[in-house]
Amino acid sequence: MQTRIHTTKKLEPFFKKLISNDMNAETGILGKWNATIFFVERKKCLLFTNGLTKYNVILTEIKSSDLSNIEALFKSSFTSQLIYDGIIVDFDKLTMNIGQLAFLPTDNDRSTIGFQNRRLYELEDWKQEFGTLDNMPMTELASRMNSIPIHIGKSKRFSDFTSSTEEMKKLLSRF
Repeated sequence: MQTRIHTTKKLEPFFKKLISNDMNAETGILGKWNATIFFVERKKCLLFTNGLTKYNVILTEIKSSDLSNIEALFKSSFTSQLIYDGIIVDFDKLTMNIGQLAFLPTDNDRSTIGFQNRRLYELEDWKQEFGTLDNMPMTELASRMNSIPIHIGKSKRFSDFTSSTEEMKKLLSRF
């Protein structure tokens, strides 16, 4: 089983060696993810967003040498974020369901890319609150992103509004 992660055009040059064009890779229970790059104090940071739940995970200070270990970094940050958000699951089972990461070129998912851009815009405001990258608690900032009300569904009913954290809880409760 694999977890598909589509990179944005901005991130593709940095992930050039990791990107494969095998679009036939089976998607795991978590669905596809989108990844983009942003900078804090000229340091590369990555924002991963789940396409189904709009759940966010942030990796900071990523260097080219870290790319060989990106899978372990993502899994570690994802489980840390779940714990911080109060989502308790069997982490061995979760790691098994994530499987290997398959980095793919952009899928032009405008909804998720627009969602990521909005969260990065909000992050710019929060950066001023903390000052430097060393003072920024990224798990807290990602938790703030995940707790903002979002609309999932086709209708405009109030009951279709939820948070990314609640949606991830629902998704993870399936296994």
